[in-house]
Order: sequence, then structure tokens, then C-alpha cells
Amino acid sequence: MTLPLFLAAAVEPAAPSGPIEGLRQTFEHFGVEPKFVIFQLISFLVVLVVLYKFGIKPVTATMEERNRKIESGIKHAEEMQVKLAAAAQESAVIVKKANLEATRIVEDARKTAKDFLDRQTQEAAAKSNDLLTKAQQAIELEHKKMLAAARTEISRLVVTTTERVLAKKLTDADRAAYNEAAGRELTNV
Repeated sequence: MTLPLFLAAAVEPAAPSGPIEGLRQTFEHFGVEPKFVIFQLISFLVVLVVLYKFGIKPVTATMEERNRKIESGIKHAEEMQVKLAAAAQESAVIVKKANLEATRIVEDARKTAKDFLDRQTQEAAAKSNDLLTKAQQAIELEHKKMLAAARTEISRLVVTTTERVLAKKLTDADRAAYNEAAGRELTNV
């Protein structure tokens, strides 16, 4: 402020007749004209309305929309977090069931393989015993045949030797009797 205005303000004016007259004198004293103040007030209100309608309102609407989207995204993320946790639990249960099932299958396979091996071993032992029994029977039969053939041959030799010693011909009946007697003698030996 300049000095003359300061001095003018320091001088006490005459008492105003009313509050409006006092305000008018103050404005005149400082060089403010009321018509310009009213124009500036109207201009300010017009600018305020235009700014509100075209600036503040769209920005506010955009901010609210962004807030809704953010809230929706947060809710969606929380839902996905819950679903992920549920899926993780479900997959853990499925994996546990699969491991138990795999263990059971492996144990069943081992048991089946062991049973099969035992069965095969038993069958092989039975076949082996059967073959051994048959072989023993075959050996006994062959032994009996061999003994019978040996007896027959020895009897024939005895008869032939006897014929030569006695120098006579034997009849079939005599020969059968000597063979039988020789066979009995050989059996007792």
C-alpha cells in the first residue's frame, strides 16, 4: 500500500448512515467499484459451473468408476485366492488319494506276483516230483524187465547147458519145467 492510501485510511470518515453505506464508502475509498465486483462474481460463478459440469463432475465420475473397478478387482482377487486355496486343498486330497491308490496297486501287484511265484514254484515242485516218481517207476519197470529178461536168458542157458550135459533132447514140457525151476532158484537168490 502506498502512503497516501494509508493516510486516507487512517483518517476517520464520517459516520455512515447504515451498513451498506459504510461498505460503499469503504469500496470507494479503496477504489473498488461494486459493478465490477458483481461482474467478477458472476464470471466466477459461470466459470465454477462450467468447471464443475465439464471438469470436476467427469473427473469425479471417472474416479468413482476406477474405485468401483479397483474394489471389483480386489473382490475378484480375494475370490480367486479362496478358490486357489480350495483348489490346492482339493489337489492335495486328490494327490493323497492317488498315492494311496498307487501304493495299494503296488502292494496288490507284489502280492499277486508273490502268489504267482509261489503257485509256479509249487507247480514246478509237483511236476518235478511227478517226473521223479515216473522216472523211478520207469526205472523199476525197466529193472523188472531186465531181471525178467536175464532170468529168461539164464533159464535158457541152463536148459541148453543141461541138454548138452545130459546129451539128450528135452521136450517142451521138460524145458518149461526146468525153466520154471531155474527161475524159482534165481528168485530166491
